[in-house]
Amino acid sequence: MRLLPQPDSADLDLVRVLGALADPVRLELVRALLGRREPMRCGPDRFDVEITAATLSHHWKVLRDAGVISTFASGRNRLVQVRGDDLDHRFPGLLTAISTEHPAAIR
Repeated sequence: MRLLPQPDSADLDLVRVLGALADPVRLELVRALLGRREPMRCGPDRFDVEITAATLSHHWKVLRDAGVISTFASGRNRLVQVRGDDLDHRFPGLLTAISTEHPAAIR
């Protein structure tokens, strides 16, 4: 597997990470990946979202460019995984905060 370009851990920026997570679709994608030890195929059939493959690809790119996920190329497949260790190191508690719904934040 080949790792696609992503920001170094030291270059992760909170504003950029939060901007990527501010979109409801991207937030749900990240929540679906949390807790998985192995990278997961990123095709639309793997996630419960009603968007086109091109739009899903765009969301993955935004998340990767912000440093939220790692994307691996394996032949024609793309696999994604949350950068849990990097995010926990740079922004302790962030992944815990987004892993559950907070009623006040849903409005």
